[in-house]
Amino acid sequence: MRKLISSGSSFEEKIGYSRAVVQGNWVFVSGTTGYNYETMTISDDVVEQTEQCLQNIVKALRAADASLSDVVRATYIFPNSSDFEKCWPVLRKYFGEIKPAATMISAGLADDKMKIEIEVTALKSD
Repeated sequence: MRKLISSGSSFEEKIGYSRAVVQGNWVFVSGTTGYNYETMTISDDVVEQTEQCLQNIVKALRAADASLSDVVRATYIFPNSSDFEKCWPVLRKYFGEIKPAATMISAGLADDKMKIEIEVTALKSD
């Protein structure tokens, strides 16, 4: 059974994707940026963006009847690789006990305001 989850972001409609897709017990959360989708604003601070990314991911996982504890893989994308270490405390706050398999990539993002993008994969327990 497949379920599509939307955050209400205008990007999802413009581009044609879902915030998350649930397929069986798997949850695939799209690359998520630090936009506050309620206000469609984004902080200039990479640490604040990281916190917002993870809040957005938690919300998507809840909509999928999953939680952060179900996350098995995380991918962090930074346009500026030197920002990665600044975000470690926030990443540890959310994933410190969960310890998913993780990768950090340095690459450009869709908008220069975006300083981080995070995607996760979760496997819900039976």
